[in-house]
Amino acid sequence: MLKHKVMMAALSVAVAAPQAYAADKKEQKELAEIRAEIRQMKEVYEARLQAMEQRLQQAQADNAAAKAQIAAIGAGAPAVPAPAAGAAPAVAAYVETPPAAAPAPTGGANPASNLFNPNISMILGGTLQNLKQDPTQYRLQGFAPSGGEVGPGKRGFNLGESELTMAANIDPQFAGQLTFSLSGANEVSVEEAFVQTRGMENGLNIKAGRFLSAIGYLNSQHAHTWDFVDAPLAYQAFLGGQYKPDGVQAKWLAPLDQFLEVGVEAGNGTAFPGNDRNKNGAGAVSVFAHLGDDIGDSASYRAGVSYLHTGAEQRAYEDQGLTNSFSGKSNMWIADAIYKWAPNGNPTNTNFKLQGEYFRRKESGTLNYAVETDAAASGNYRSVQSGWYLQGVYQFMPTWRAGLRYDRLSSGSQRIGLIDSGALAWANLPILEAYNPSRSSFMIDYSPSEFSRLRLQLARDQSRPGVTDNQIFLQYIMSLGTHAAHSF
Repeated sequence: MLKHKVMMAALSVAVAAPQAYAADKKEQKELAEIRAEIRQMKEVYEARLQAMEQRLQQAQADNAAAKAQIAAIGAGAPAVPAPAAGAAPAVAAYVETPPAAAPAPTGGANPASNLFNPNISMILGGTLQNLKQDPTQYRLQGFAPSGGEVGPGKRGFNLGESELTMAANIDPQFAGQLTFSLSGANEVSVEEAFVQTRGMENGLNIKAGRFLSAIGYLNSQHAHTWDFVDAPLAYQAFLGGQYKPDGVQAKWLAPLDQFLEVGVEAGNGTAFPGNDRNKNGAGAVSVFAHLGDDIGDSASYRAGVSYLHTGAEQRAYEDQGLTNSFSGKSNMWIADAIYKWAPNGNPTNTNFKLQGEYFRRKESGTLNYAVETDAAASGNYRSVQSGWYLQGVYQFMPTWRAGLRYDRLSSGSQRIGLIDSGALAWANLPILEAYNPSRSSFMIDYSPSEFSRLRLQLARDQSRPGVTDNQIFLQYIMSLGTHAAHSF
């Protein structure tokens, strides 16, 4: 019996030994593979660190050479040519034997403490437009003209709006940006010119100067980043294209896992729907809040609400060759939302975004009729008007996208004292007569790189009663130089 048990135990060991050996061999192989991967990762990271250290040393050497050269120029010494890239020993020798120091300027400031080396970028754009209706007759029926960027523009070839931007960090506390807008009519204007804080604590950021307001969603983006050739009708009717105040903005980013941003702006109030009132202090105030988060691994959203309060004093517009004007208060609410989808969060090949905004504006005050004639008259005015747009853009290939957009405005309820009293008829104020403009647009664009885009857009515009304008746009957008990343 004992002999039988010993034989069975020996047999079990003989059977289990190869299995245990195989398992141990597999485990050793897996451990070896993990060790090899860790060693490879360490080698890669060490190589990257060495490369970064070399770049840092080269940048420090170049900076030291530049400072020394500026000091030499300030002292009247001849400028020394900059050494070739990678010639670190020559730079070191040059730094060790600097020329005589230049006299210190008043206040003890370092003349080389703020080298002017901004990022410079330029956006070039142009269109070829085929319009069925005469663009000089274009209007948004039911809405007083804003005097801004309204309508499809001119027929034929047009040099679009080009932008020249210079941006740089000023010092550890401030950064600055200047953007010029150059129109096809040879007009140059300041699109943005502001300074902003850097590295403030508690998620606070302050901006001062002229800037694209953060109200709504599309307003804070430059036109070359839009998904369609032109702005939605709501932006044209209520903001004259875009709202760009001269003033100050304060934003606060909440320390949460979700994106939560709130802010306030105070401006001079000269931008439409306001106008220049020769007023001290803030002529316009806006507040906004934006909330966003991820939805799983492939989607994200952002939603917001904004409020703008401003006023106008003799805000003029033309109607039938006469000048009318509005004086009073203007209050506007904007609700915006955008949804983005990309497989596993990678938008390189395929992605989709759905975007929309709703505007509601209330104005109350005085309407002045034919102010420059003997027929001048004034009466109470009150209006509640709204508008919205919804658009979707689908990137179906790495370089191709297609999109649809629908716009609609409602002139709403308008109480015009001069008409209610019988002093005037709608024939005297035809542009204000009630109507709901609408437009449908389709676009397809091709972007061979992140610096160039070609776009075809077709639109069916019904902004006037009984008139349909079929519009065809061919657009190019080209980016030169370094350009800041675009917002979400």
